[in-house]
Amino acid sequence: MSTQVSTQKHTMSHLDWLEAEAIYIMREVAAECARPAMLFSGGKDSIVMLRLAEKAFRPGKFPFPLVHIDTEHNFPEVIEFRDWKAKQLGEELIVRSLEGSIKKGTIRLPHPDASRNAFQSVTLLETQEEFGFDALMGGARRDEEKARAKERIFSFRDGFGQWDPKNQRPELWDLYNTRVHPGEHMRVFPISNWTELDVWQYIEREKLELPNIYYAHEREIIERNGLLVPVTEMTQPKAGETVTTRTVRFRTVGDITCTCPVASTAATPAEIITETAVTDITERGATRMDDQTSEASMERRKKEGYF
Repeated sequence: MSTQVSTQKHTMSHLDWLEAEAIYIMREVAAECARPAMLFSGGKDSIVMLRLAEKAFRPGKFPFPLVHIDTEHNFPEVIEFRDWKAKQLGEELIVRSLEGSIKKGTIRLPHPDASRNAFQSVTLLETQEEFGFDALMGGARRDEEKARAKERIFSFRDGFGQWDPKNQRPELWDLYNTRVHPGEHMRVFPISNWTELDVWQYIEREKLELPNIYYAHEREIIERNGLLVPVTEMTQPKAGETVTTRTVRFRTVGDITCTCPVASTAATPAEIITETAVTDITERGATRMDDQTSEASMERRKKEGYF
């Protein structure tokens, strides 16, 4: 009786390699860190992170809670999705609000309508201290912005929560040093090596649900400093600005006061993949007003504790 031996070889795609790396990193965090957490905002990158965590730890529960630092100036569609997704997965969701920090006096806005985005670091560090988290995983990627490109996958933060790009640990052969002293912690970026295109290809492959504002829809906007600013209660037209209705979508989501959509008719992941493949502007460069003030804006905020 002859035995046939299969000679077929499974070829891993680039998404398979990226997925395997991210799962390895998440499992390393779970194994080496005493009190990790994963940031989850309801945005596309954090939704990809949830899918990777499912593959890393199911059928068990995640060995960490989900955490969101809510500016309370977020798009309602994203917050609704955040709550629904956490409930669907049956995972713990910890929400801490900048409003709480404002009431305590640890955040003082320059004026009531000021963007709260840059102040998230204060509430994030307070939450990290409250729960004693020694590792915070997030969906930041190196292709987003120049300061992100300097980041290690395991990014060391000192006792003040500060990031010093010159004081980071080597990561040779994918070996990670997770040791921290009391008060210090790590920020961990499992999808650091992914691109925006990779994220959308993974969303399409895994058939992931997203908040509907990621897809083309009609919205009232004003044009300001080369960006499309959505008309909301917090972003009103200034004198001389004209409100128009355009077909747009959001490439990234965050604080309403600093997050802009882009003109687009892409209504499916496949159409967004086609659109993303030919764009030459990063998603933050095309959509974030707070990164327009200076090329060092992000790096300065990260040194103060921003994610």
